[in-house]
Amino acid sequence: MSMPSSPHLRALCLLLASVVLGGCSSMRSTSDRLFGLITPYRVEVVQGNVVTQEMAAAVKPGMTRAQVRDTLGSPLLADIFHADRWDYVFTIRRPGAAYQQRRVTVLFDGDTMKSFEADELPSERDFVSSIDTKSTKGAKVPTLALNDEQLKALPMPAKGSIPEPNSAPQGPARDYPPLEATP
Repeated sequence: MSMPSSPHLRALCLLLASVVLGGCSSMRSTSDRLFGLITPYRVEVVQGNVVTQEMAAAVKPGMTRAQVRDTLGSPLLADIFHADRWDYVFTIRRPGAAYQQRRVTVLFDGDTMKSFEADELPSERDFVSSIDTKSTKGAKVPTLALNDEQLKALPMPAKGSIPEPNSAPQGPARDYPPLEATP
């Protein structure tokens, strides 16, 4: 792109460009909306293993590596230079929910678990409620059964159109052999 030859026109273009670029930094408001109308897509990022209080309570010193893996899952970090250390790191960035990050470290002595170190871990119920962005609190829960008045309002089928529970099956005679041999 070539610059205009007039010094006044050049200065005007530079001023206009600086105003436009300066406005780009102030487009983002506190509600994360672009120009107050458009909400950009925010990807949900979940990495690592969720370790809860219930899972941590199930892990005891003296367990084998296989037992720890069965309880907590595969570690996110298993370093060949620190073969006796497994790190479980969990992070979640979810639109509408608070950012979370936790670390759990399991130390081994050979094939036996020696110690377990962790940040403050939530219970399963607390974890689910912390990431729930579509909460049903206050929402009307639909009824799953009909009351007597609704049952009476249903159209009744004609008598004889519903077979009796213990009656022989009705229908055309089959013209193919049965799938299983009958004794």
